[in-house]
Amino acid sequence: MNVHIEHQIITDTNGNPEYAIIPYNVFSELSRQYFDDESLTVPHEVVSASVDGDSMIKAWREYLGFTQRVLADRIGISQPTLAKLEKADANPRKSTLKKIADAMGIKPAQLDV
Repeated sequence: MNVHIEHQIITDTNGNPEYAIIPYNVFSELSRQYFDDESLTVPHEVVSASVDGDSMIKAWREYLGFTQRVLADRIGISQPTLAKLEKADANPRKSTLKKIADAMGIKPAQLDV
């Protein structure tokens, strides 16, 4: 969003920014784009797998019933590369997360819970 938005910054007693006030219509649009409850839901099984140590990529893949081979083919990467991306300590780029999410039919934000 590269448009100028009328806003107000409220600072704390030390002069540090604490709140930003923006017009309600801007807030509504941002909320609709980024926090649409229906589009950002995560099934219990995915959350449980993540809590148990699986990465969100692996948890979603298994929940949706994809093998690593099938998902890797959909993304256009090798199965060993996908296996590396599924490790709990992996830090894939946003563009990679988008490709993975698109291949699984979910939103990138659902991989970043």
